Amino acid sequence: MTAPPTTVGRTAARTTRTLWSGRAGYGFVAAYVVLLIAFGLVPTGYAIYFAFTDGGGSFNGLSNFSTAVSDFRFAPAVEHVALYLAWWLASLVVFVVGLALLLHRLALQGVSRALRFLYYVPGALAGAASVMVWLFVLDPTVSPVGFLLRAFGYHTFGEVIAPGHLPVLFTLIAFWTGAGGWIVVMYGALNNISPDVLEAARIDGAGPWQTAWKVQIPLLRKWIVYMVILAFAGGTQLFVEPQLLSQASTGVAGRDYSLNQLAYDFAFQNNDVNTAAAVSVELLVVGLVVAGIFVARSGFFDAD
Repeated sequence: MTAPPTTVGRTAARTTRTLWSGRAGYGFVAAYVVLLIAFGLVPTGYAIYFAFTDGGGSFNGLSNFSTAVSDFRFAPAVEHVALYLAWWLASLVVFVVGLALLLHRLALQGVSRALRFLYYVPGALAGAASVMVWLFVLDPTVSPVGFLLRAFGYHTFGEVIAPGHLPVLFTLIAFWTGAGGWIVVMYGALNNISPDVLEAARIDGAGPWQTAWKVQIPLLRKWIVYMVILAFAGGTQLFVEPQLLSQASTGVAGRDYSLNQLAYDFAFQNNDVNTAAAVSVELLVVGLVVAGIFVARSGFFDAD
């Protein structure tokens, strides 16, 4: 018995849609793979090649790594980046999760959309542009919040950007620029929590704080881990903020404050691309190891 024409037509249309959906997915993935290879894998391989060779292209083992680590600027740069990461990751986890929870609660009052927009606005500025904005904000003579800076006893730009203040200042700049996007991501993750779960917590007598601490935050665990991994990788690449601050303050921050600055200095001041590549590979290895530890200890890929 032959299927009615309408049934055949519907089956053919359904098959066409399925094939098109599959091909479209492959197309999107293929475009990403091309960019990953061109701007991720190829530069990484290039850096690894330089890290293990000398200026003539001959293999020289760990000599470049030894040169980088024994440089008198290396240990202070590691300390600076480690201190910055401690401030940056702590503020990111505490305030991003806290603000996302607040945003989720305020959604019931109709102000969530406006707050999401305000959170995300600073992220529209490129890194260099945001640092330029902060150069004015941190100068008490021209800052719109100069009265606050003067109230804390800071009357000049140099006093504000004293070396001991730099980890906190870089954290403020990074949080202002990058936290908004993560707040929106966490807000979306909170929206995926079943209302039945939240209703069950409310029926059991849990208040807002208990619901957030015992229900919502545990269910956000994988998103928080994902955020920490990417934020750690980005934090180790600290470069734009201290570099521009160094130029604007005639060297208060130093041209070798961070490891990325040190690699830049090796490459373009000392004309030693191989040692610069060694520093980059060290950062890559640290990032991969830390990401692996977080993924393994958090059960990131475990089914919920």
